[in-house]
Amino acid sequence: MADDAPATSPPPAAEASEDAIKPAPAPWHCKCTSYMISFWTSGATAASLPAKAYSPLERASAFASPEQSGRAVGGLSMVQLVRYTDTPVGPYDELILAPGAFEYPASDDAAMTGNKNKKRKKTAKAMRITRIYVSQKETCWNGRTLWNLPKHLAKFEWSTTSSGATHVAVYPHDTSTPHNTHEATPSSEPFFQCSIKTIPFIPSFPLSTRVLDKLPGVSTVLVQPPLPDNADAAHGELPGTNLWCRLGDYAQYSRTTSLSWADVRQPARGAKDSAGEEEEEEEEEEEEEYFENFFPGLRRWNLALKMADGELFFPAGDTWKAPEGLP
Repeated sequence: MADDAPATSPPPAAEASEDAIKPAPAPWHCKCTSYMISFWTSGATAASLPAKAYSPLERASAFASPEQSGRAVGGLSMVQLVRYTDTPVGPYDELILAPGAFEYPASDDAAMTGNKNKKRKKTAKAMRITRIYVSQKETCWNGRTLWNLPKHLAKFEWSTTSSGATHVAVYPHDTSTPHNTHEATPSSEPFFQCSIKTIPFIPSFPLSTRVLDKLPGVSTVLVQPPLPDNADAAHGELPGTNLWCRLGDYAQYSRTTSLSWADVRQPARGAKDSAGEEEEEEEEEEEEEYFENFFPGLRRWNLALKMADGELFFPAGDTWKAPEGLP
């Protein structure tokens, strides 16, 4: 790891002590149930990622710039829902969007390994999480500072349908119209919804994500660009960082993994009553496109993995400054 520590603001001291965000250093050992939906991001989609690949804060920053943070190349992608029951910051829910691999400026080998004679590649490729929502501020602040994860707050509504499927709807704090930089309250419309039902008659099985790294062309390594900050955030939960971060040794394991079907059909956008409201809706659609199945590459029905009552390990990330001339 480079000597430089990520430049992040400490948690806001102005809040009452019982409400202040407390740093929770890595590593994190967590317990959770997760739902993983894999899909493929084509080269054409990667060349022009939809605006909804990023939250508004990151979308307007170097984080989303191909020139400054690397070109999207697509490939194996993922939407993941996680219900954490035990973490260093308490229980919370999470929605992750990782639309494939991205190029990034490779770390300086001299800083990473101490070998000044080793030739450094200019760029490399790795999967990247571009948008992520969580249900509480502690994991939001810590996830941003520890691993450059672009976390924002959202309300999660879970229910069980009449058919026995698990349904979730996610209402972010940063997608209200007009956009409120304080991100203090959830949107009235869901950013994402999904119904997941276990496929009957197929027995559950043990699974570790480390197995995926043994498959040809598959890597679970994450490399995240530096994050912008939002000093207006209602809870001080949106700090920025100034170093790149690589997360390469995390792992998830469940003894009871099952195959499921995930229905990702999104609710249709409702028509507005007045002409002025219709115009505002059109402007919002131009900024963040609507896709019937949430994101290009997803079908309505997708095979999903449910990793029930699992364990997840997040190590400390490796951080570095980009080579001169790059962010």
